[in-house]
Amino acid sequence: MAKIKHIALATQDPDKTAAFFKEVFGLQEVGKVNGANAEGYYLSDGNINLAILNFKNPVVAGEEFGADYVGIHHIGFQVEDAEATEANLRKHNSFPREDINEALHSSMGNGHGGQNVETKYGGPDGIMIDISQSGWVGTDGD
Repeated sequence: MAKIKHIALATQDPDKTAAFFKEVFGLQEVGKVNGANAEGYYLSDGNINLAILNFKNPVVAGEEFGADYVGIHHIGFQVEDAEATEANLRKHNSFPREDINEALHSSMGNGHGGQNVETKYGGPDGIMIDISQSGWVGTDGD
């Protein structure tokens, strides 16, 4: 069974948003990103990685959102077999977001010990989904 391990929030003020989740819920900062695609934080409760991101690159943000979007951006599932999961996604008319995957080189989190390597897919109702076999920084990996 796949497990929800990652949720990404898009914000225009990642410092303020991250501070809220750290101060109110005690989430721990487990990473920080500041690159051409986005700036922000990775927070965790030990089970789920919460990305707080201000997207700089509109391609990476996705044309349906854009760099100014604020709200839930995507949900990430850690899976046991990425190939089998991709086949199942395709069977259910969920296809890779080649535009975003190419812009990210499918390795946004390359600096986190191989974690955060993910592939984005379109989902129902305009929801963006990503899958990872290796998980996200700050999660238990189970």
